[in-house]
Amino acid sequence: MTGKTHIIGGIAASLAFAQVTNYEPVILLGAGVIGALIPDICHGSSKIGRALPLLSKLINGLFGHRTFTHSLLFLVLFAILLHNFMPMEAISAGVLVGMVSHIVLDMATKRGVKLFFPIKLTVRFPLTAKTGGTSENLVFALLSLLCVYFGYDVFLSL
Repeated sequence: MTGKTHIIGGIAASLAFAQVTNYEPVILLGAGVIGALIPDICHGSSKIGRALPLLSKLINGLFGHRTFTHSLLFLVLFAILLHNFMPMEAISAGVLVGMVSHIVLDMATKRGVKLFFPIKLTVRFPLTAKTGGTSENLVFALLSLLCVYFGYDVFLSL
């Protein structure tokens, strides 16, 4: 998936999560967008990879793309780091929700993800979308509609 689809996925997931928690929706939203970009730190031409090129190159050299940073192990380690060093629980929750949305969206591509890294099993959905193709555009449109749906309800109740 492209960066814009991951961003809209992070927004949709954060808004949906905001409906079932008492966290401040705006904080969840901002953190969710950041979290939705983090797993692609392993790809040098991603939005976050371009922002942090040395870290991106290091992680890609050690693990490759869609392996460690797209795994449950990475999620758990990141959650531990956030729990220990992030004073605002809403930011931690939003980042993790965004990261999960990213991984789920990449599971909808032909390449899938190494969800159980270091086990080399590729996990993907039976129906997949081509990155940058018409099917991804449909996913983007659906996520946009979900943002309106969840956002309307979340921000109407503020």
